[in-house]
Amino acid sequence: MSHGFVRAIAGSLLRGRFSFSGGHLPPAGQRVPESFAGVGVAAAADPAVDDWIIEKLRDAGIRNLRIDFTYGDVQGPAGRLLEKLLVGDFRVVLHLLQPAEAARQMPGTVAEDAWRNFIRASLDAYGQRVAMVELCSTVNRKRWAGYSLDGFFAAWAIGWQEVRARGLTLAGPSITDFEPPWTVGLLAALQKRGQLPDIHTDNLFAERSTEPERYDHKVFGPRLAGLARVNLVKKARLLQRLGADYGVPRLFSPAAFWTLPRIERMLADSEEKQADYLSRYLLLCAASGALEGAWWGPLICHREGLVDDGVAQYPTLERITHYAAVTGRLADFRVRPALAALKAFNALIPGSIYEGRLNAGQGLEVHAFRTATQRIHAVWTINGRAAALVDLYDAPALAAAQVLQRDGEACAESPTLVSESPLYLCWPLTEAVELRPGAALIDGLAIHRHVGDGRRHYFFREGGWQGIVLAADGAAARLLWQALQPGRLAGPQRESTLRHARNAIWTIPDPRDASRQLVVKQPVTLPWHKRLLDRFKPSKGLRSWSGSSELLRRHLGVAMPVAWLEQIGDTSLKQNFYVCEHAGADFAVREMLAAYAAGAREFRGIAENEAYRQLTRFLLDLHGRGIFFRDLAGGNILVRQGEGQPLDFVLIDTGRLHAFNRPLTLDRRVADLVRICNKLHWQGRERFLDLYFSGLGKRLGWFDRLSFVIYDFKVALKRRVGRKAIRNLLRGKRG
Repeated sequence: MSHGFVRAIAGSLLRGRFSFSGGHLPPAGQRVPESFAGVGVAAAADPAVDDWIIEKLRDAGIRNLRIDFTYGDVQGPAGRLLEKLLVGDFRVVLHLLQPAEAARQMPGTVAEDAWRNFIRASLDAYGQRVAMVELCSTVNRKRWAGYSLDGFFAAWAIGWQEVRARGLTLAGPSITDFEPPWTVGLLAALQKRGQLPDIHTDNLFAERSTEPERYDHKVFGPRLAGLARVNLVKKARLLQRLGADYGVPRLFSPAAFWTLPRIERMLADSEEKQADYLSRYLLLCAASGALEGAWWGPLICHREGLVDDGVAQYPTLERITHYAAVTGRLADFRVRPALAALKAFNALIPGSIYEGRLNAGQGLEVHAFRTATQRIHAVWTINGRAAALVDLYDAPALAAAQVLQRDGEACAESPTLVSESPLYLCWPLTEAVELRPGAALIDGLAIHRHVGDGRRHYFFREGGWQGIVLAADGAAARLLWQALQPGRLAGPQRESTLRHARNAIWTIPDPRDASRQLVVKQPVTLPWHKRLLDRFKPSKGLRSWSGSSELLRRHLGVAMPVAWLEQIGDTSLKQNFYVCEHAGADFAVREMLAAYAAGAREFRGIAENEAYRQLTRFLLDLHGRGIFFRDLAGGNILVRQGEGQPLDFVLIDTGRLHAFNRPLTLDRRVADLVRICNKLHWQGRERFLDLYFSGLGKRLGWFDRLSFVIYDFKVALKRRVGRKAIRNLLRGKRG
C-alpha cells in the first residue's frame, strides 16, 4: 500500500472525518432521484432469455439497469442483450471490467494494451447511448478482482482517458461494502492524479448487519455498536461526505443484496425475508439523502437473484465482482417475492420528497414521503417485532388511509399490526396526518410474520383486554377472540386438565372445528418473589406466545400458537392466557432417555445411538439459530414418530426462552444441556455430549463436565430441601 494512500487515511482520521455525530439520523427535505432504483442484468446463451428479461423489467416498471461487460462481450450474448436494452429505451450503466487474470498482470504493456483496446471498442459501440460508464470492480477485494494498487491505478488511468475523451459520465472506483479507508485512500490518490470520477461508487451492503436498520456490530464490535451507531443511513451519509472532501460529492451504490444461504443460517422463509430486506434497504437508502441510486445486484440467479434460475452451483467468481451470465433453462426460472417488492418501491418512492423519520425509538421505523398527489408513510419493525396500528395513528387517519402491502397489493382487510414486512400507508395531500405521541413496539411481543399457510396476525384491544389471534381471516380471528374471552372460556375440568401446578394447562375444543383440540395455559399461583419481579416483565401468556413465535421464525418445531390475551392493567398477574394447537406427539424425550438410562438398548424401535444422533442434530440447530431455551428438560421436548421418517421434535413450555440474532455461546449451550442430561446415565451422557461437541468441532473437557456435576448436585439438593420436598414432608406428617 503506497505511502500517499496511508497518509490520506491518517489525515482523515486525525481530522475526525470518519466520525459523524448524528449521522445515523436521516435528514429531511431532499428529493429521491427518479432513477433511484435499479438492478443488475446479464445475458444467457439462449436469446429467448433476453426477451423474458425485458418483459419482466417492463412489468416491474424498472428502467435503470447495470450490465457487466468484459473482454469478448461485444460479440457475445452480453452485447446482444445490451443492444436490445438500448433500443428498448432502458437507462443503462455500462460496467467495464478486466478479467481477474488480466487485472493481476497490471501494470504491464500487454495487459494495458488489451484493456485500452477493449475500452475503445466498447465505448465506440455503446458509449454515447448509455447513462454512464463505470470502471473496474470490487477493487478492495484483491482475491476477487485481482488488482494491486499500482495495477488498479494503471487500469483506471487508461479508462479515465478514454471516457473523458468522449465526454461521457464516469463512475467508479467500485469499492465493495462499507470500508471508508478505501474510499479516502483511492479518492485522494485519484484527486492527486487529476483523474477523479464524476460519481464515486460503493456497493453499500448491509447484509453483514443481518438487518438493514441495525447498527453494524462488525465496525467496533457488538458491545460498542449501540454507542457508535453505524447504521445504513450513517454509512451512506459518511461515504457521501468523504467523497465531497475529495471533490466527488455524488455517490451511487450500483449493487447490493442478501444471499438466501446467509438468511437461512438463522431464519426460515428466506425468500420472504429477502423481499423484506430489499424494501427496507431501499427505503433507508432513499431516506439517507446521500445516494443518487441504490440498486439491487443480480436480477436472475439462485443464491441472491430476484428470479431463481434453478442452478444451485455458484460460479467461481463472486457475482458482486462480475455478474457474467445467466445460467439455467428459461423453463426453470421462478420469480421471487423480492421482484414484486422492488416494483412496489419503484412505483411509490422515486421522485418523492422525503419528509423525515417520524418516530424516535429503535425497532420501529416510520418514514414519511410526499409525492405530487399523496402522502406516503413507509412503516415497519425489525425482525420478529410488531406494533399496533392503533398505537401509531388515530382512528380517522387509519380510516382515510389506503394501505398497501410490501409487494404493492392493497390489503384485503384493514391490518391491525405493523411488522417486519413494510406497509405503505397512503393519504391524499389534503389529509393532515400525524403519528401518535409515544408510538412504539408492543413491549415483549414477538411474532412470526411469514407463517406461510395463509394465516395472519390480528390484534385486539377491547373490553379491557388485549391480545393477538393467528387466523386465516378476520372472521375466524373474531370467532376465536370471542370464544376465548374469560367469560366464555371453559375452565379446566378433570378430564381435560393436563397440568395444574403453578400454571393450569387444559384442552378445549377448537371453536372453528370441534374435532380438533386447543391447549390453554393460565398462571394460577406465583411465589412471592415472582409476584414482585414479574411486575416488570411481560405477562406469562405473552412470554409463551413470543417464545413459540421465536421458534417458528427459525423453523424449529413447536406447537403452533393460536392466541395470547391478557387483561389490561392486571395487578394479579394471573389474568392472561396462552392458547396453542395440540402438539399431537407420540412421546416425550424424557421417556426415551429414561428408558436408555434404565438399560434399554432401544425405545419404540429407536436404537440408543440413533436417538442421540437425531436429538443432537436438533439441539445443534436450536442453539445455532440463537435459541437459549433455559428449561430444556426432557418433558418439554415432544417427539412425533413417523414410519421410516426422522424423529420430529416439538418444543413446549416456551415462556422462559431467550432468542438471539447469532449462535449461542458455549456457556449458554452447556446451561441448556445440563437440564436435558440430568435424567440420563453417565455412559449415555458421554455418548450424547461427544456427538454434540463434535458437531461444534470441539471436545468435551473436564470443565464442561463439571457443569453437569454441579447441576446434578443442585437438583438433588432441591429435591431434599426445596419447596417440593417440604410439601411432601408435610403431607407425610399429615398422613
